[in-house]
Amino acid sequence: MRLLASLTAAAIIFGASTALAADPAGEYEVEGNNPGGGGGYSGTVTVRKTGDTYSVVWDIGGTKYVGTGIGNKDFIAVSYRSGNNTGLALYGEDGGNWTGIWTYAGGKKVGAEHWKRQ
Repeated sequence: MRLLASLTAAAIIFGASTALAADPAGEYEVEGNNPGGGGGYSGTVTVRKTGDTYSVVWDIGGTKYVGTGIGNKDFIAVSYRSGNNTGLALYGEDGGNWTGIWTYAGGKKVGAEHWKRQ
């Protein structure tokens, strides 16, 4: 009976860790650098599954950036908007966290960003 309970617990733990790595949905702390060495920033980002897409909302210093993403367990691409600013970001899975690059619409340089799961 103990063996069965141990195996069941291991399966639940393994399944939970696999689920976290398999989906970008979640709450994150975010740190990044603006394109062209324009300085660093930090805040939070929330990713929610919305059908075949993801809703992505950053809060950086009280400014909200709202995006729509597509992807899977390996990557997520997000178009975003804040006021009149729009842009594009691409992230890859990084051990349950996500690391990527981004730019403003019409940009010629990219910034870097890292999401650390909360």
